[in-house]
Amino acid sequence: MNTAPGMKDVAAMAGVSIGTVSNVLNRPELVSEATRLRVRAAIDQLGFVRNETARQLRAGRSRTIAYVVMDAANPFFNDVARGVEDAARAEGMAVYLCNSNQDAEREREYLERLREQRVQGVLITPIDPAGEQLAEMPARGTPVVLVDCPARDDTMCSVAVDDILGGRLAAQHLLETGHERIAFVGGPMTVQQVRDRHAGARQATERWNSPTELVSVETTALTVAEGRRAGERLAVMEPRPTAAFCANDLLALGLLQAMTRLGLDVPGDLAVVGYDDIEFAEAAAVPLTSVRQPRELLGRTAARLLFEESSGDPDHVHQQIRFSPQLVVRASTRAS
Repeated sequence: MNTAPGMKDVAAMAGVSIGTVSNVLNRPELVSEATRLRVRAAIDQLGFVRNETARQLRAGRSRTIAYVVMDAANPFFNDVARGVEDAARAEGMAVYLCNSNQDAEREREYLERLREQRVQGVLITPIDPAGEQLAEMPARGTPVVLVDCPARDDTMCSVAVDDILGGRLAAQHLLETGHERIAFVGGPMTVQQVRDRHAGARQATERWNSPTELVSVETTALTVAEGRRAGERLAVMEPRPTAAFCANDLLALGLLQAMTRLGLDVPGDLAVVGYDDIEFAEAAAVPLTSVRQPRELLGRTAARLLFEESSGDPDHVHQQIRFSPQLVVRASTRAS
């Protein structure tokens, strides 16, 4: 079986010691130009590629971070990951992208493997931000920053959006455009972001100056398919809500599809608001009103905090950064 050439083979071909090869790779200023050229020629001829992972592990430090997303099929997380990657490239780092797929066991396995790989740190949009394994990661040598999810205390850095405010913005917009019976479509309620968006919508309806009703239509996931199923349930409700606030844009897009298939008009029969303002929201058959999150900024900011966290600075202070969302009004609601 052919084996990849190693530093010993390079040293033999160049007529130098293994230490000299190491110096050419890591401290070239210590080696004469003639020797450097001879070693580089041997490297090129043999096709030698150094084992960067092994080198980093020997040094006890990786040049890799990881981002564990909740649902890689959701374009929101792809946009956040783009921000993470931009920040990582600027620091000469690589990024592993892991998809928990809203599965707690899968998330647990990823965290364990990433710790074993000694990544420099982990960014994560967790299923349960209070999970025991998540809390143990920093103590076991792997810094963690929560993304799109506020930390529950000051023991961990986090970057999030004020989802309670976002829920209020969405529901208040619907109330201001004349809707008194509003459906909140989202779930599972074990997801912190869903709970916060629902809480914000509840605050808006309870503070309104005339009678209103917020009807909960819980879904098992934040997907287009679940949005379609929610639309079918809404269509047969008596009395039917005149508006729906969906916990993310994928649910809202599925809801729009269901309304179209059932012959109901948006916004005439049902006004719809989504959340995240992904690219597809504006491109939908009925452009979708949505609560915008600064997706790439979330990723860049979280990565910056992770680099600070992993720097070993004894004066490092955990930060919990929270951005404000913005309502973007389009044709799916009765906007004046």
